[in-house]
Amino acid sequence: MQGHGDGVVVRAHRDSAAVLAPAALVGREQREERERMLLRPGATLAEGAGHRARPEQPDDERTCFERDRDRIVHSTAFRRLAGKTQVVVYPSDHQRTRLTHALEVAQVACSIARGIGVNVSLTEAIALGHDCGHGPGGHASEDAFDRYVPGGFDHGPWGADVTLVGLNLCAETLDGIRRHSWSSPAPATIEGEIVSWADRIAYCSHDLEDAAHAAIVNPDDLPDDVTRVAGRTRREQLSEFIRAIIGTVGEHGEIGMDADHAAALAALRTFNYERIYTRQESLAQSDAVVAVLTGLVDFYLDDPARLPAGARDAGDDEVLAAVGYVAGMTDRYAFATAVEQLGWDPDRLPRGIDRK
Repeated sequence: MQGHGDGVVVRAHRDSAAVLAPAALVGREQREERERMLLRPGATLAEGAGHRARPEQPDDERTCFERDRDRIVHSTAFRRLAGKTQVVVYPSDHQRTRLTHALEVAQVACSIARGIGVNVSLTEAIALGHDCGHGPGGHASEDAFDRYVPGGFDHGPWGADVTLVGLNLCAETLDGIRRHSWSSPAPATIEGEIVSWADRIAYCSHDLEDAAHAAIVNPDDLPDDVTRVAGRTRREQLSEFIRAIIGTVGEHGEIGMDADHAAALAALRTFNYERIYTRQESLAQSDAVVAVLTGLVDFYLDDPARLPAGARDAGDDEVLAAVGYVAGMTDRYAFATAVEQLGWDPDRLPRGIDRK
């Protein structure tokens, strides 16, 4: 299968009819000009190679934010999100992982960005990278690593300032990743603010769907102040919340929601916390994750020579090196390492819904 050609052009299909009129390529400079012409005032515009810690030459074809998006997608940290907990460890084939969560956040965020006329490429880059700083086992990893990191471990700053630092991303992309949590100071860009909303919209809706499929909750139990405004299904909820933000921006010029939709989203998040995140099984899972991860960090701190050579790039900061190595692990690798290196009884490991 070498394709089909006439001596000038090789095509994938013998009967291909994919033909365009010859024209100049739409390179980086043309794309930047289109942004200046089409994006809404206040949107973040791509500029040359971008504002990076280490100066680079501009790319001929891609804008600086398009390059960031590509670097994140091809990074080891992004690939490992496929093996990291979203809600439950050992997810089944149909439950979300951190990777599918990132993809859904990007879908929500890009829908909003297109709807209000701001920079989709920057929005997508922030959304895809926003959780790359997460450790194995979900948010329980933050509880585990808090004791080792001055000021506490926060996956947003950790992702921007540690996990992804080698990619030399643009300052605007890193800022959006660093500040995507609502407890953080506001992002410096409109696109970063969009991702903050998209993250909450996506996880509230898809965590409920996963829990319903696993028979943990029944969507019929959702409070009326959620269903009246946003419905019971993920599809209804995403549609309502996305349109609410676009409508609010159109009317008021601010990134936010009207009071009714914001209250419905808050009520949905509260329902998830009470019925999913803080149920007895979830708390037991979190306790087991914390025990495994602190055991692993202590294991490497007791003898830093046990760390792989690449994990010791943090220089003389042995704590940073140990936490960084364990934080980069997938769920299964962390738990398998605990069994192999620490002699953990497999029966003490966290248990997913389908792992008996």
